[in-house]
Amino acid sequence: MEQSLLNSFSEKYKELLEQQLRTSVNEMNAPSIIKEAMLYSLEAGGKRIRPLLLFATVDAFGEQAEKGLMTAAAVEMIHTYSLIHDDLPSMDNDDLRRGRPTNHKVYGDAFAILAGDALLTYGFQLITDSKNVDAETKIRLIRELAIAAGAEGMVGGQVADMNGENQVLSLEELEYIHNHKTGKLLAFCAVAGAILSGASDEVIEKFRAFALHLGLAFQIRDDILDLEGQEEKLGKPVGSDEHNHKSTYPALLTMDGAKHTLEKEIEAAKAMLKATGVNTRLLEELTDLVATRDH
Repeated sequence: MEQSLLNSFSEKYKELLEQQLRTSVNEMNAPSIIKEAMLYSLEAGGKRIRPLLLFATVDAFGEQAEKGLMTAAAVEMIHTYSLIHDDLPSMDNDDLRRGRPTNHKVYGDAFAILAGDALLTYGFQLITDSKNVDAETKIRLIRELAIAAGAEGMVGGQVADMNGENQVLSLEELEYIHNHKTGKLLAFCAVAGAILSGASDEVIEKFRAFALHLGLAFQIRDDILDLEGQEEKLGKPVGSDEHNHKSTYPALLTMDGAKHTLEKEIEAAKAMLKATGVNTRLLEELTDLVATRDH
């Protein structure tokens, strides 16, 4: 499959996602200031890796990727909420996100917190609004997403990340942070795509394993880019991890060691894809994109 086909797929479904995000927020019966703050961060751009992973998983089963639209929008809202809160002065205290002033720099801490809260809760509402998805499947998706985003997943990873500041973490502790802070939500996207496509529990777990390897690779690449990337492409200052005294793969393993570990995780992710027995060519290209991205 040529890269242009992945590009075509990405463009189509990213545009569909952007439209749905705007429509969903604009249709809310809510104060205009909170809708504006929500859209400010939602429309800041980004790679949209999580929704694309969900769409590509549905596509791998030969299903119409649109089936995952509301769940994909839900994931992007929850991911965006986490970024707004991560940037707050009491957390990472960042001034830039995706090349723009962070939400709290524009709307103030209080509205930034509330915008994040609104995105988190609205994400779950969107799943209930999914068309052509039965109630049992919606409940399963909501449970999976709650686990991935909550204290057993992304929130737990953020807690461990904050507790690990100004400390030299072990490789095992660093993997825990990344598997939970980044990997669990990515894993949900692959799992959700498989659930929506009616996959067996065995195949669903293969997709979960694939996405956990992909999530670790994603974070290792982030660590590498934090040292070797370009600020205009990253949309944030280079060296922010070092400035915040965070343990990273390059710091623990050297840059060469981090790049070798990245290769191993990408290989493991692709091996799990092959084990699913479905058409994962788009997902394989998406995996390569994670390994080589420059922002």
